[in-house]
Amino acid sequence: MVKKKFLWRHPSGRWYVRVQGRYHRISAKEGTPEFDLEYWEILTGKRMQAKTSWSALMKDYRVSDRWTSLKPRTRQDYEKVLTYLEEKIGERDVKLLSRQDVIKAQRANAHRVRFANYIPQMLVILCEHAIDLGWLSQNPAKGVRHLPTPDDKKQAHLPWTDQAVATFREKATAIERLIFEIGVGTVQRPGDWVDFTWADFDGETLAVQQNKTGYALQLPCTAELKAALLNAQSRLEGDADGPILRTQTGGKMSYRYMAQIMLRARRRMQLEQFDLHALRYRGIKELAWAGCSDDEIKSFSGHATDAMVRKYAGEARQIMRARQAAEKRNDTGNERGSEKEPDTRSDTPKKRNQLCH
Repeated sequence: MVKKKFLWRHPSGRWYVRVQGRYHRISAKEGTPEFDLEYWEILTGKRMQAKTSWSALMKDYRVSDRWTSLKPRTRQDYEKVLTYLEEKIGERDVKLLSRQDVIKAQRANAHRVRFANYIPQMLVILCEHAIDLGWLSQNPAKGVRHLPTPDDKKQAHLPWTDQAVATFREKATAIERLIFEIGVGTVQRPGDWVDFTWADFDGETLAVQQNKTGYALQLPCTAELKAALLNAQSRLEGDADGPILRTQTGGKMSYRYMAQIMLRARRRMQLEQFDLHALRYRGIKELAWAGCSDDEIKSFSGHATDAMVRKYAGEARQIMRARQAAEKRNDTGNERGSEKEPDTRSDTPKKRNQLCH
């Protein structure tokens, strides 16, 4: 190794380069070509992009079947992490990555846990691709533990109550009502709502290909959803087969744009505790109240497993069975001459659209 006058070694053994009074750490192993490269990059302020850089790896990854075979929703989530990594380490050599680097990047994003945990997941995939290319012999990102989700961020989605639904329908503007009815009526994930086009609506049903699963579904509309769609269709301007949810200038709504509309509406109506994903929860509860089986609900929601359906529909069925039991109990009391208590229950399931019969 050529003698370098601006090098300084910390008692821990880590090497640094002193430039204008500031110390910059060298990550590469002492005595290697990579060590020399980092030294001169830091000293000159110039980065010489390696042939095996992260930018080059990501470029190759994006044209591989590892990427093209992913579902659109997964690609959307991964793209955010790829953009972040491109910014942070794009010009660096893939061969210099250490497990400590992965953990450091994860912890630097601990304030957004979901994103932080995507970083090691994405790096594992990229390193596997680098191994396939012969750039690495092992995967330094494997085995990094996920950060636990803080308790205050584990709050379950609060299902919309009958009162909340009635309040929203009464006070919503046309576009707010349309978004709301798409959410409840189709029981799809909010990320799918903005992808509906008028070509998907035949007057009775909406067609969808789910972003997350790739499932293609035909969804009969509830009476409320059909009315909201026909109302919007009657005022339609521009592309007759274009997106159903449009901005004021006629373009397709992004998820963020739609979410902001609904957040302002919920705040105005003091319903902020009921979020967008909970509309899917509400729709599935309505299907359960209507007596739909797990298979019938899955045909609507696109869930792959019964366990996920039970997560959403289980509470509705428990409430329904408990109320049926209470009615039988009251009827028995009447036969014995007991006076039946007045019904003071709230959020009682009403007669739903018969979507599964």
